[in-house]
Amino acid sequence: MHIIARRAAACFSSLCSSRLSGSRLCTMAESQEDVFNKPKVELHVHLDGAIRVQTILDVAKRRGIHLPANTKEEMTQIIILEEPATLTKFLGKFAAYMHVVAGDREAIKRIAYEFVEDKAKEGVIYVEVRYSPHFLANTKVDPIPWNQEEGDLSPDEVVHLVNEGLSDGELAFNIKARSILCCMRHMPSWSMEIVELCKKYQQEGVVAIDLAGDESLNCEANPEHRKAYEEAVRCGIHRTVHAGEVGPPSVVKEAVEVLKAERVGHGYRTLEDKVLYKNLLAQNMHFEVCPISSKLTGACDPDFTKHPAITFRKDKANYSLNTDDPLIFNSTLHLDYSTAHKYMGFTEEEFKRLNISSAQSSFLPEEEKKDLVQRLHEAYGMIKSKKKKYLHLLYHKYCISYAFTSHICSSPACVLSVFYHLSTYIYIFIL
Repeated sequence: MHIIARRAAACFSSLCSSRLSGSRLCTMAESQEDVFNKPKVELHVHLDGAIRVQTILDVAKRRGIHLPANTKEEMTQIIILEEPATLTKFLGKFAAYMHVVAGDREAIKRIAYEFVEDKAKEGVIYVEVRYSPHFLANTKVDPIPWNQEEGDLSPDEVVHLVNEGLSDGELAFNIKARSILCCMRHMPSWSMEIVELCKKYQQEGVVAIDLAGDESLNCEANPEHRKAYEEAVRCGIHRTVHAGEVGPPSVVKEAVEVLKAERVGHGYRTLEDKVLYKNLLAQNMHFEVCPISSKLTGACDPDFTKHPAITFRKDKANYSLNTDDPLIFNSTLHLDYSTAHKYMGFTEEEFKRLNISSAQSSFLPEEEKKDLVQRLHEAYGMIKSKKKKYLHLLYHKYCISYAFTSHICSSPACVLSVFYHLSTYIYIFIL
């Protein structure tokens, strides 16, 4: 997202040297309302924006770090945004807690594990979570983030720890989780290391590279980003880019044409360039839409009845619904879905369609992607399961055999024998 990305530009200069409709805030009941109680896919969510408040308190206590609040309720009020914010205010939210988890091995593995658990509770069966490993490190990173003292946790080991946490969560909660590593627009010197980490951990759950940050910092001025993405293309690493959240359509065009992005993070401003939008529709480009985020970051009109997602829906575009930073926005995926349902005219059929599109646009290997799509089709009652299709085939063969046997065999016992054996096979298969 644009803000987590932009935070870096302002953040390092300082740290390193009505919610649903126009004005009304959402209630807790609304944030938990599940208007689509079926398996979901989420493709755009930031790990460091999805940490449990209780975990922040626990880690701070263990590490002896002072916090501005001692209770979960008080700390929550300090962290969350309840109305569209300025960049300065948003950055202050991360500064309130990131120094607690950064540089701590146990904490990093824990937040990855708990992230998977939280997504499983929301009905997500596949998620791609993104983060900047440099933001969680305290050595081999320049500058060291969040005013930390230099330690011994490198960006490389951060990726290893997150992979372990996600993997443990997968086993515990029956969900598939993969990760995306973020380059930061204001820190081009990190980008080649990011693509190298993507290559190193490609077989351990890292599926793509991302570019986040101030969209005014284009790749012509920062060629290291372009070089990193060229290397990603060469090595078969998938690519997404934060673009068109608040930046102009030209940023989206650069992401697609120069960086060869396969998906666009947010992409709302694409609609301002009709030719570009038409071309991306024709390419089946995927837009990672984050409804609640887009209001609280000021990326979109605060009136959800005017949200770009409505145009995407009407045009049958390829897009997903995502939380972005649920900790900061005090939200859940249920809230994004209920918002789309209540204010944007989304139906259950559209939720099914967008989740299938999300699965098809995921960065999984092709066979795993096919399995994910198949699983959604079965859960949505859109096609017969493999077992049902096989039973149907057996039944069809039985009918043919019965007709053929009846024609050539005059003995009732012969016909009965065919029926008995085929019925037995079907019964055994069902068991």
